[in-house]
Amino acid sequence: MKASAPFIWHGGARAAVSLTFDDTRPSQLDHGLPVLNEYGIRATFYASLPSLRKRARDWRRAAREGHEIGNHGLVHACSGSFNWSRGKNALENYTLARMKRELMAASLVVRRTVGIAPRTFAYPCGQTNLGRGGAYRSFVPVVGKLFLAGRGFLWEVHNHPDYCELGHLAGFFSDGYTLKQYLARLEAAVADGGWAIYCGHDVGKDHGYQTTVVRELDVFCRHLAKRHDVWTAPVAEIAGWLKARRPGV
Repeated sequence: MKASAPFIWHGGARAAVSLTFDDTRPSQLDHGLPVLNEYGIRATFYASLPSLRKRARDWRRAAREGHEIGNHGLVHACSGSFNWSRGKNALENYTLARMKRELMAASLVVRRTVGIAPRTFAYPCGQTNLGRGGAYRSFVPVVGKLFLAGRGFLWEVHNHPDYCELGHLAGFFSDGYTLKQYLARLEAAVADGGWAIYCGHDVGKDHGYQTTVVRELDVFCRHLAKRHDVWTAPVAEIAGWLKARRPGV
């Protein structure tokens, strides 16, 4: 059987790439943005509201430079299986109505802080369900109604343009990646005509907990900047382009 032709992305690219970072951590401003800006790469940053407010001026500047500031929830709600997320903010204690209210409230804070309403959302801890027992529900449909796209976490595969659910996009946990690991994910996406979304947290000089290493990010960004067959852009930009070409999705 003849293989289908690879999907062609914006500008004739064979694959799409988004670099994303969670929690608007200070190290992203101090160590990540200088690298991204040097190579003209615009990324997506998902906001932790306290840290966003603490350096609001810097994040407003990042937004003006073309970087996307997305929604990451009001209180970074995850399962109570994490000891720091127990009590009322555990996802097991949420309802769909509460999640919707909090997502809308978080978007309002982001808009007031940086001047632009968030268009995409990143699931804290990559978790997409809330409640318990008979009330256990996915809140992906809520995200799908409020946002252009929702970015997942801890996936093992890139997004295929014909199959990916915009409300729950695949994202790799890329903290600690070497150039070899970055490129392995990239080339798999190129071969399949896919969209690779990398997910980092802190950005620093050395390997550490949830840390993207500056020198590895630098060489990968330099590589991306030279690739004419790869479209690198924020999540909202690529999701919007793809949605326009998938009527009814």
